[in-house]
Amino acid sequence: MTRNDILREMGLGPVWKLRATPPHAPAEEVAATAAVAAEPPVEFAPAVAPVTSPAVPAGAMDWDELAATVAACRRCRLGETRKQAVLGVGDRHADWLFVGEGPGAEEDERGEPFVGQAGKLLDNMLAAIGLRRGEDVYIANAVKCRPPENRTPASEEATACRPWLERQIELLQPKLIVALGRPAAQTLLQAEVKIAAARGRLHDYHGTPLIVTYHPAYLLRTLPDKARAWEDLCFMRRTMKALKGR
Repeated sequence: MTRNDILREMGLGPVWKLRATPPHAPAEEVAATAAVAAEPPVEFAPAVAPVTSPAVPAGAMDWDELAATVAACRRCRLGETRKQAVLGVGDRHADWLFVGEGPGAEEDERGEPFVGQAGKLLDNMLAAIGLRRGEDVYIANAVKCRPPENRTPASEEATACRPWLERQIELLQPKLIVALGRPAAQTLLQAEVKIAAARGRLHDYHGTPLIVTYHPAYLLRTLPDKARAWEDLCFMRRTMKALKGR
């Protein structure tokens, strides 16, 4: 397959079509074929102080309590500028959890993650591995409120929002987590992450396998890295098959 074939399937067609891949290809092969590429550096906004705490501990919340708490959250100043908090969307018994960075303008309007152009690309990515939004898939963000001007969430904002994401994962119990982009990966792994170094191998989130790949919005700006994202998709599919014992 030529590079143009891959890019046409991943970015120019209405849906990504998955080519056959070796069923037991090790992750090292994926990593070995990946060229080194890094996303733009994370920029941090000025520090903000949490101002409220939930009445019910996050670890004891059910889905309804979590949704209500996130909707009323003022733990950081993003709550002052958002239109609505965006908890997440999808199957609450899903094996797959995809975690992005934070809501954008369209997500802030509609209350659902990944509904703009990046969302369309994510839907194509899901289709490439036989998935559909809402069917065995849950989609969330590390930060539940839109940062002004769609800037990268500050570390303090991600910290304030982290209990909500952690509780979502506890409730979901996914088999595999996919971190879309550097901010999501750093929030989940609680460590500095470089996408080029983190791709192509399994990470651990409290016993749950985690894969790091590019954020769809980044791929829309950086066409050559769509080929690397394709490799990540193949790795995701192989990993899930192994987790399910198939």
